[in-house]
Amino acid sequence: VQLQASGGGLVQAGGSLRLSCAASGRTSNSYNMGWVRQAPGKEREFVAAISWSGAVTDYADSVKGRFTISRDNAKNTVYLQMNSLKPEDTAVYYCAVLTGSWGSRLVRDFRSWGQGTQVTVSS
Repeated sequence: VQLQASGGGLVQAGGSLRLSCAASGRTSNSYNMGWVRQAPGKEREFVAAISWSGAVTDYADSVKGRFTISRDNAKNTVYLQMNSLKPEDTAVYYCAVLTGSWGSRLVRDFRSWGQGTQVTVSS
């Protein structure tokens, strides 16, 4: 499966952005999916995950209550709605397939990295 993230940009603190992740090739509908981000000079970190059906979600503590992950399997697309953005949310955001066990937040359990999208939050 090939993944392509989009929707990033420059936004002021407190603003919102909606990221999209379009899947092509082998269908992603049977996969648990997630978002991972990498800030400048830092390692990649888990942001959010969603089960293949969309019924269950998981969030990093740093984004819980501000970000919402969702999916539309008919469109082979996963979304990340980001509200109340903070400067510390600035990073390249990647979508990926969660190949590890559900609930894993380890970056090494994510595969099929797509091209990321830059999110920059100004103070």
